[in-house]
Amino acid sequence: MKNEYDFTDAEQGKFYRPIEELDIPIYLDKEVKNFFIKNIKNKTGDFSLNKIINSLIKQDIEISKKLAS
Repeated sequence: MKNEYDFTDAEQGKFYRPIEELDIPIYLDKEVKNFFIKNIKNKTGDFSLNKIINSLIKQDIEISKKLAS
């Protein structure tokens, strides 16, 4: 590491992105991932683990909203 760095041409905030724009990876437990891959992959149509998990989470959110009312 240098003792001193020159930041005269630096641009503040060049790589800044608001937290709302960040895609945070979500890691599924192995058995959860295997369940969906095994049971849904055999069905016809496009298989997207991302779409399926998002759909389930959205349904859970709706159920939680109804229970909270």
